[in-house]
Amino acid sequence: MKRFFLWLVPTALAVLFTVLAFLPASWLGPIVEEQTGGRLTLGDAQGTLWNGSAFIGGAPGQGGAVTPLLPGRFAWRLSPLVLFGQVSMTLENPQALVRPVRIEGSWSQWQVSSGELLLPAEGLAGLGAPLNTLAPSGTIRLVWNTLDLLRQPNAVAIQGRTVLTLSDMGSRMSPVRPLGSYEMAFDWRGNAADLNLRTVRGALLLSGSGMLQNGRLRFSGQASAAEGYEATLGNMLNLLGQRRMVNGKNIIALEFR
Repeated sequence: MKRFFLWLVPTALAVLFTVLAFLPASWLGPIVEEQTGGRLTLGDAQGTLWNGSAFIGGAPGQGGAVTPLLPGRFAWRLSPLVLFGQVSMTLENPQALVRPVRIEGSWSQWQVSSGELLLPAEGLAGLGAPLNTLAPSGTIRLVWNTLDLLRQPNAVAIQGRTVLTLSDMGSRMSPVRPLGSYEMAFDWRGNAADLNLRTVRGALLLSGSGMLQNGRLRFSGQASAAEGYEATLGNMLNLLGQRRMVNGKNIIALEFR
């Protein structure tokens, strides 16, 4: 009997490690869906849990199809040390990430290396009204410094700064192209982020500030046309919000509560 157990233990361990080594990448899809509240998933996952690739898409609808939200495929390499509580992961996507991103930490706390994500503005139309009506075009760039993430009950606390830049934006609702370039900065402090929107240049002027807290956006800002563009941009401004008079100038109030 002793000889039997001496044979069984290493055999069982060998089977266990073999199974772990070939865990399919598709197992990550349900995990991503759960962590994002069903908003995101992994599409066409290939490879293994430790070395695989997939595209990021919206969670499947009634037809079961997953639509890509970001260009290209994200490839990852995850160290098996995660089984012992040490996270070490590299994420790459030549079509979207300017450089690979490193994620280091434990099961509950991570540090994400600085990075830059490039996106086509046309993808914003998938977020619904009024963006689907405006049909924006241009280039979106998301830049972040080193981010510290801490897992909390039902939330993830973030420390760091991210800047969203929208360059040479256009819309099918306006003959003016480009409308302008804009910058929105997020200063993260735990479960909340202070945000500020400003116009870098352009005919359409946008500004405002607010807060993103526990997934809820509060924002107060305004949109207006630069001098000489009031008539040209009138129809598009009407889609953005309610008109108000501020210091004798007709502006559109941008309010999200």
